[in-house]
Amino acid sequence: MQAEKEDEDDASPEECYARSDFTGGASDQLSFSSGDKLLVHAKPSTDWWWAELRGVRGYVPASYLRPGAAGEEEEEEEEDSSLEDPWQDEEYFGSYGMLRLHLEMLSDKSRTEAYRQVVLSNSASLRNKVVMDLGCGTGIISLFCAQLAQPSVVYAVEASSMVEYTRQLVKQNACEEVITVLQGRAEEIELPEQVDVLVSEWMGNCLLFEFMVESVLLARDRWLREGGMMWPSSAALALVPCQADSYYAEKMAFWERPYGLDFTPLQSLAQQEFFTKPKFSYLIEPSDCLSPPCDVIYLDMYTLQVKDLEEIQGQFHFCVEKSGVFHGFTAWFTVHFESLETGGAAVELNTGPNSEPTHWKQTLFMLDRPVSVYAGDSISGTIVLRRNPVWRRHMTVTLHWSINSSTEETDNCQVGTKSFPMWR
Repeated sequence: MQAEKEDEDDASPEECYARSDFTGGASDQLSFSSGDKLLVHAKPSTDWWWAELRGVRGYVPASYLRPGAAGEEEEEEEEDSSLEDPWQDEEYFGSYGMLRLHLEMLSDKSRTEAYRQVVLSNSASLRNKVVMDLGCGTGIISLFCAQLAQPSVVYAVEASSMVEYTRQLVKQNACEEVITVLQGRAEEIELPEQVDVLVSEWMGNCLLFEFMVESVLLARDRWLREGGMMWPSSAALALVPCQADSYYAEKMAFWERPYGLDFTPLQSLAQQEFFTKPKFSYLIEPSDCLSPPCDVIYLDMYTLQVKDLEEIQGQFHFCVEKSGVFHGFTAWFTVHFESLETGGAAVELNTGPNSEPTHWKQTLFMLDRPVSVYAGDSISGTIVLRRNPVWRRHMTVTLHWSINSSTEETDNCQVGTKSFPMWR
């Protein structure tokens, strides 16, 4: 890898400018500020480039840079960059205009049945209520409302081109007298009245990824009547330190002696390629959890504000219950749906390893190097979810941790920190 970079250094580096601040989470990553000029020497992957800033070289996230040159060309680039869509709506809504994602979501029985159960268990209280189903997709939740309860109207709101099929499905299921399908973003739609219930399936990987939650909050502030109901009503992000032997062996240990040959020089490249970003759609075995999980972030959907999404921080303290290898952290989320009925039972959707797998599964954050831990050790620290200031559907997850040993055989305290940019 190093020789490859040195070969590319012979060519003229490409000048790029930082779109926003970035704090490197590893020793081989550069930190920079918005507007800094960096020299890109190599592009070993689409996500991470090898660059130079003030004589220091390291990896930088490609999405934080824009090409440019000094003087007038730089000004032109700045003007061009203002035309870019920070929400990436064409890409985002385009993906929801195709059946692939809807098949994945509708096939997720845990997810879909949770929403069906919410409607069913509140059917009496939904009678004559006004409901908004935001980001309705194929309209499944709206159809549940129309067929299982008797709301006066359901406003099914969808921004993608799937909306044309949603209208067909509403008609096909004889629900057109109850369901009104509207196309547009939450920020743009107009309703003839306020709503009693705002329901949405807005959750993404690590709970917030893609930030559809912002649209839900804006719709809440515009259209939910005072005292109205939010579904989900609250959400929590859970975290646990874990082993990941199989994943580590597949991505890192493989390079030790494949076919009897020493390929260890590729391990640094493997670490950069496979461990820098989170592993989406990861299924952790409950036995790989080194301690009980804990909720590190809690969202109250009635009080959460859009500005709160810029940076959300949580703390954790884990007591290791069994000796093992600490490879990283695994995260998942739980959402709760309050009952409309006094004393009624809430419905929960849990995407963790002790529940039926969902299409979200879990998210794995790998350390750069595994650490042996022992029963009685403690792992404490913080997690920070920081929204990308430029690409608004993306974020960076930063983990700070310290391991306090309970034995005399190891160091009393080991500390670490790592940042994981989350984008597709």
